[in-house]
Amino acid sequence: MSDGSPLKSAALLEQMKLHLSSDAGKDLAKKIGLIYQFNIAPQKIGVDEEIFVVDLKKGEVSKGAYEGKPDATFSFKDSDFIAVATGKMNPQMAFIRGAMKIKGSLSAAQKFTPDIFPKPSKL
Repeated sequence: MSDGSPLKSAALLEQMKLHLSSDAGKDLAKKIGLIYQFNIAPQKIGVDEEIFVVDLKKGEVSKGAYEGKPDATFSFKDSDFIAVATGKMNPQMAFIRGAMKIKGSLSAAQKFTPDIFPKPSKL
């Protein structure tokens, strides 16, 4: 899926894909049951974005826009996504600072925490 992507986020989302195929990942999908779309840009939100979908209903990660309406869509710069996903930046602070933009359900968005990601191996 990272298919030569310059984004560090692509590697993390590749790990997420493997995590969701594990028992812990399947439990997570059952518990959360939401679909998140991530628009991740190398430098500036909205410019040269790559789009990924984390489907916590089916337990899948895919590249490309979601067919239909995701529960929440997040827009990030690559470095900010990594910071939030690895727990180095609080998601609420990222939102307040404008490092993360959200469309869709705020209650669904609040369930997006670093806990949904596998503990990172070295990226």
